[in-house]
Amino acid sequence: MALGSGHQTKTTAANFIPELWEDDVIATYKSKTVMANLVKKMNHKGRKGDTFHIPNPARGEASAKTANTAVTLVTDTAGTIPVLIDKHYEYSVMYEDLAEMQALASMRPFYTDDAGFALAKRVDRELHKRMAQLQGGSIAGATNLFETGVIGGDGSTAFSGASSGNGTALSDAGLRTAIQLLEDQDVNSAELALIIPPVEAKVLRGISRFTEQAFVGNGDVIKTGRLGNLYGVEIYTSTNCAWIHTNSVTGTQSVTFSSAAPTGSYVDEFGHTVNWASGTDSAYRACPLIHKDAITLVEQQGVRVQTQYQQEYLGNLVTSDCVFGTAAIRDYAGVSLIVPA
Repeated sequence: MALGSGHQTKTTAANFIPELWEDDVIATYKSKTVMANLVKKMNHKGRKGDTFHIPNPARGEASAKTANTAVTLVTDTAGTIPVLIDKHYEYSVMYEDLAEMQALASMRPFYTDDAGFALAKRVDRELHKRMAQLQGGSIAGATNLFETGVIGGDGSTAFSGASSGNGTALSDAGLRTAIQLLEDQDVNSAELALIIPPVEAKVLRGISRFTEQAFVGNGDVIKTGRLGNLYGVEIYTSTNCAWIHTNSVTGTQSVTFSSAAPTGSYVDEFGHTVNWASGTDSAYRACPLIHKDAITLVEQQGVRVQTQYQQEYLGNLVTSDCVFGTAAIRDYAGVSLIVPA
């Protein structure tokens, strides 16, 4: 045999190099995550405990200094915001030997990519759910979910799930008013982001003010349709914006991540049960207008990939998982704009 040929190489031994799977899963996870990149992320990796405590000091006031008198001391007993690290999600695939022998080489890359996407989607959705708690909101019951949000059309009228709901499409005035709502609460609008579903991207592209050359400074938006930055607010499109299903009879809401109308005795994403035996569904989407300090993501374990050959099944079990917690930490630093689905 000639020197330099017939070796086991990285290519021929690919099935024995699980690190490549992990790299690919993590890369997909990072690229598919939208909201997780826009909130405060805290690292709890390698530490024990199931609750992460965040100090919560109050804002102080400046005092006038009078000559020949002592300074005025600022005193504050800071509270804490607990973040429960109670979410553990996994994505597992068993590759039987026969399947690996006969399947196209594209099979494994697909599921590797899908694992990263599925975990990223779940993290994003848990963060979207926290928007219901901002501006004094509560997730304790199904009668007022997201009702501290505002409707997209004017940015000031509170959303209500009664009488089939009142959400309206985003408008120029609505966006400006919602920005002012946060600015009036000392939130820096230059650090805001707005996350919208594709249906609202279509709406914004139809508002001439957001596409005309005088507003954007050049013709790039008209050529590409890109919605990058409006009034200093970065715009992102995501299919993970929460669905709010309102029941026309009960006036209650069921929050999901699906367009499918709830039926029967339905348990939603918050664990609330609503009887959908009667009444029709009017669906809305919640668009977060958010500062990074409004919500936190605490990761105790980032994406981890483990592989194990299981002889009893004659196949490789590949599992990707992550452990994290989420919490609303600055009640005033974000608001949901509620729009028709």
